[in-house]
Amino acid sequence: MICVERCSIGAVGMKRTLYPHPRNPRYFTDDGKRAIYLTGSHTWCNLQDMGVSDPPPEFDFQAYLDFLQKHGHNFIRLWRWETPKWRYSLDKPFSFSKPHPWRRVGPGLAADGKPKFDLARFDESYFERLRTRVGMAAEIGIYVSIMLFEGHCVQFAAQGWEFHPFNPENNVNGIDGGRLDYYTLKRREVLALQETYVRKVIDTVNEFDNVLYEVCNEAGRYSTEWQYYFIRFIKSYEKEKAKQHPVGMTFQYGGKEYSGSNADLFNSPADWISPNPEGGYRDDPPVNDGSKVVLNDTDHLWGEGGNPQWVWKSFTRGHNVLFMDRIVALTHRTITWAGLSPAEDIPYAEEIRMAMGNTIKLATRFNIADMTPLPELASTGYCLANPGEAYIIYSPSNAEIKVDLRTAYGRLKVEWMHPVLGNSIQAGTVDGGEWCTLKPPLEGDSVLLLYK
Repeated sequence: MICVERCSIGAVGMKRTLYPHPRNPRYFTDDGKRAIYLTGSHTWCNLQDMGVSDPPPEFDFQAYLDFLQKHGHNFIRLWRWETPKWRYSLDKPFSFSKPHPWRRVGPGLAADGKPKFDLARFDESYFERLRTRVGMAAEIGIYVSIMLFEGHCVQFAAQGWEFHPFNPENNVNGIDGGRLDYYTLKRREVLALQETYVRKVIDTVNEFDNVLYEVCNEAGRYSTEWQYYFIRFIKSYEKEKAKQHPVGMTFQYGGKEYSGSNADLFNSPADWISPNPEGGYRDDPPVNDGSKVVLNDTDHLWGEGGNPQWVWKSFTRGHNVLFMDRIVALTHRTITWAGLSPAEDIPYAEEIRMAMGNTIKLATRFNIADMTPLPELASTGYCLANPGEAYIIYSPSNAEIKVDLRTAYGRLKVEWMHPVLGNSIQAGTVDGGEWCTLKPPLEGDSVLLLYK
């Protein structure tokens, strides 16, 4: 049973790994019956420590999990940084990250003044940390997407590739990744090392049911065939393993010159995707037709941004919802990135976190395996429904809402919910069989619940 007070899905046992729901493939399932809606805050330093000091401050992962449970979240992206040192512009301080998948044993020094990487020898501390954190999340029912590669930094940092392990100046193996070629199939010796690394990750976490994979964060469209290759590679390698996990592909950001399209994602062999703003995913998300599980992520829509209205619009259009969280504020301490303070949090961040927690309450309460986005049933255009049985309708204003109940028979209960605070008002019943008009009792936006 879900704990309503904290809305922690950790109280629900994971039955097996996730796979697209056979009746409602907008969502994942682990038993073919219940739909598992994913939502949560992810942040840059939740796997590798990173920050503007060297060494970077240690990230309090347990405090982060406590924060997620407090807000009722059940999903994170576990971030990967490929380079140990970088800065996005020459007038900014350097950022640092550790640990990394390969040992730094030399001989010789890399560009950051530390021993060169040996790409033939793994640093077991990296993989032990990965396994430990996936396991900690599993214990409380939080799903983890493991980011295998990260392409944004190499593309856009003024000094990113300069310190990358696959820069020939930084490894003892004579390997030249070729900067953007690193995210293509052009260099066979590089691809072979990437395959070995991916197999190592899979071997490390295959036992866990809460795992998903993301091939790469925001490498440009030049990476399309390379990402398709690794989606298939992961699926093929896991066929012989005890468990098989979903594999995702996220927006290929490359600025004006190299950005990919959402069509590249929908045409991929991925199980789940995170789109860019084209088609309205930021302001008026399109209806999810069920061709992919969509994890609509502010990281790929704003970078940093979003609002609680976007959360509800996405949810009622059949999407899962993710938030790129700059700062994780805790009761007695604060996890920050790059020295930021709580006063520098993303606008509406706490409202977004709370709204996401409320969507997961409703996803569990109403069994969204039986519900589909049907915007034509409500004048607001935001309606997730099992016609005749249950309706979740979002209204961006407090104007009257017209609802098509012509296929509903008998009486339905009426409940109004505050989209951020989550408090509800019972408002009697309404008869089915015709259109009805209801006036929200709340100021501003609201969520209308109609159910047998």
